[in-house]
Parts: sequence; structure tokens; C-alpha cells
Amino acid sequence: MNLIRNLYLTNRFFWIYGLIVVMFAASFILPFLFPVAQTALVVVTAAFLVDVLLLFNRRLTLNCERNLPKVFSLGDPNTVKINIELFYNMPLWLTIIDEIPEQFERRDFKIDFKLPPRQEKIIEYQITPKSRGEYIFHNINVFLKSSIGLIERRKQYQQEQNLPVYPSIIQMKQFALKAFARTSHYQGIKKMRRIGHSYEFEQIKNYVRGDDYRSINWKATSRRGQLMVNQYEDERAQQVYAIIDKSRPMKMPFNGMSLLDYAINTSLVISNISLKKNDRAGLLTFSDKIGTTIKADRTTNQLNKILNALYNEKERHLEANYELLYRTVRRMIQGRSLLFLFTNFESSYAAERVLPILRRLNVLHLLVVVFFENTEVNDYTRSDAQNIEQIYYQTIAQQFMSEKEQIAQMLRQYGIQAIITRPEELSLNTINKYLELKSRGLI
Repeated sequence: MNLIRNLYLTNRFFWIYGLIVVMFAASFILPFLFPVAQTALVVVTAAFLVDVLLLFNRRLTLNCERNLPKVFSLGDPNTVKINIELFYNMPLWLTIIDEIPEQFERRDFKIDFKLPPRQEKIIEYQITPKSRGEYIFHNINVFLKSSIGLIERRKQYQQEQNLPVYPSIIQMKQFALKAFARTSHYQGIKKMRRIGHSYEFEQIKNYVRGDDYRSINWKATSRRGQLMVNQYEDERAQQVYAIIDKSRPMKMPFNGMSLLDYAINTSLVISNISLKKNDRAGLLTFSDKIGTTIKADRTTNQLNKILNALYNEKERHLEANYELLYRTVRRMIQGRSLLFLFTNFESSYAAERVLPILRRLNVLHLLVVVFFENTEVNDYTRSDAQNIEQIYYQTIAQQFMSEKEQIAQMLRQYGIQAIITRPEELSLNTINKYLELKSRGLI
């Protein structure tokens, strides 16, 4: 019974036996084909039995194990490893069908390869989760085929594993390395020139071209006989808050991920970098009501608290209550802080409605409003119009993009820092703005 349940006929089996049936049918017209068909039937049937004996031999042993990381990173390619070890004296052709989580919606996933006798092989593949939560991997199905290739034997391995998908830890580590590397230059990360003297004194060093001449230490210069300058380090222990709007506009999807998930990934990145800069990182989420509130701190477990809080965040279907946000900020955040507000404005009316509250927040703190460019509309405006109808649609799309730029200009007009960015460039632009504000001594 176990043999019948795990035995599968291949395409080669049906093609060969189909050809034999055709030869038997043709033998009514061409009698000389009848003995040929009989001989072919006997030979193929014997090969079929030999194939069954080879694949269902007790000496055939195959070990299979899936190796997963502790967590998956949201929006990043994550590597899954399957370790295959064959104990048999002949090569086999294998097809692996891994029952990956249903969130990926893939029903055609399989891996084909040849495994030499008594060999071990590690199969790697990558999957990119587009939403946070718990992902369940089910069984691993391995189909074995010999060189005869008339049948396949299925071996099923019970490998059910639960794996959480957290905000992107991979991006957090990558951007931290880029932001703090002093000897290398990476595309997109800007090196900001320091302006002003709102820094703690660090040391006196030799003057090199490009140093601020206002930092020359004339007493040290007269003693050494060469130009010496004061070197300053960034002020520390400043408060940096990531404020995330999780209302209905943030449910809009781009490349399979919602705007909220992009904001969550970036909040984790900027929190990590600010903590490494010896600043204090905090988190606040809101919609029609206040969600997570984590006061700014730089304790050892602060990043872990922020990570777990971001993992549990969910979109809400109502509009954001900015009056409630203002009251919460006044009550929760003491002292001037840097606030990164991740939200989205689809019209100038929506921005004008909350502008008075944003201006009041900017008086108390340094506010950076981060909202999103509609990449699909932007790409559509750059396509070639083929008729009058497409020209009309492109004109409307250009007006829509122009309105986004007007919102950013309106915010800057009232002294509010504004970033309008493509979702995939959100982390990069936010880091650059943080480093710029630090270098200018605005916080």
C-alpha cells in the first residue's frame, strides 16, 4: 500500500506506452509492426519493474533537512537551505517541492538537480516576504528518479516550522555599516560637511585643506609653529523619535509592500543609527487613536523593544487624528527632539488640513515630514503617449505629481523639513536627512 501511495508515473512512461499503443493500432494496417509492438511492450514492462526495484530498494536511504534563520527580514531576499544526503550506489535525479508558507502564493515551486551516489548537497533558494507576521513552512516532498525515468518515488519529510517575519534587520545592518564607514564611499550615502560649532570639543589636530578656518586654535598654532585646529564631535544624547501614521492612506501597496511596512523598516534603521550615534531613540505610532509609545532612551535593550513593537503594528482603516498626536507629543516628549513623521498626503487639501498642527509641532521640536511619491503614476508620466486619450491621462498624472511637490514646498515655506521619496529609497533619504541635520547642528 505504501508503494502505491508513493509511486508516480512520469511523462516518459506515458509517451513510451502511448507510442506502443499507436504501434498496435497501426499493426492492423501494417502487420509487420505487431511483433515489434509486442517486443517493445515486454521490454518496457521489464524496464518498468526494474525501475520499481531500484527506487523502492531498502538500501536506498535519503536524509533531508531544512535549515532556516531565526527570523526573516521584511522586504529582503532571505536564504533557505535544504541539506540532502544520499546513501545509495547509483546516481539519482531529484525534484524537491518545498511547501513554503501560503503568504507567498506560489504553487509551482520546485528544484530539479542530479545527485551523485553517496554524496551530500546543500540546496539554497531565496524568498522575499512582503508582510510581517508568522510564516509556516510545511513538509518537504522529494521525488526520486533513476536513469530509466519511467517512475518517480516520493519521500515526504515532516519539517513543519514556524518563523516570524520581523522588520528588516538586514537593511538595518547594511545601512549602519554604510553610515559609519569612514574609509569607503557608498552610492547614495552622502558625506555631510560640518557647519558651525554646536559640538563637544574632542581634540586639537593639524590643519588640512578643507577644515573650517574658524576652528583654528591660534594659541596652539603659535606654540607648534604650524596651523592647528579644534576638532569637535557631534552632540550626544539627543532625542530622535520615529512617528508612524498607520491610518488608511498608509495601506497603499507598492511592489507588494504597504507604505506602513516601508515606514516600519525605515524606523528600525534610523533608530539603530541614532543609538549608534549615542542619541536616544523612541517610537510613537498613531491613527484615530494612539498606538505604541516608547520613550526615547539608549539602554541596551531599547532597539529590541522598538523591534518587537514594530513587529506587532497593524494598519487601521480610519483617518489619522493629528490633534490627538499633538496632545500626546506635548505630554510624552520633554525637551526639543528630532521627530521623523512618516505619513502620506495624496492631495494638497489633506496637507493643508493638518498644517496648523504640524507648525505647532515644529515650534516645539525639529519636525521632518516624510511622505511618498506615487511611483506608478510617476512612471506613467514618463511613458510615450500613443493617442489623445493617453495624453489626457498623462496630463492628469503630471498634475498629481506636481501637487505632491507643492505640498513639500508648502511645508518648507513654514520652516518644516520635508522629504518626498520613492518607497524603495525611503531609508536612504531618511538617513541622509538625519546625518545632514546632525552635521548642521540643528538638533
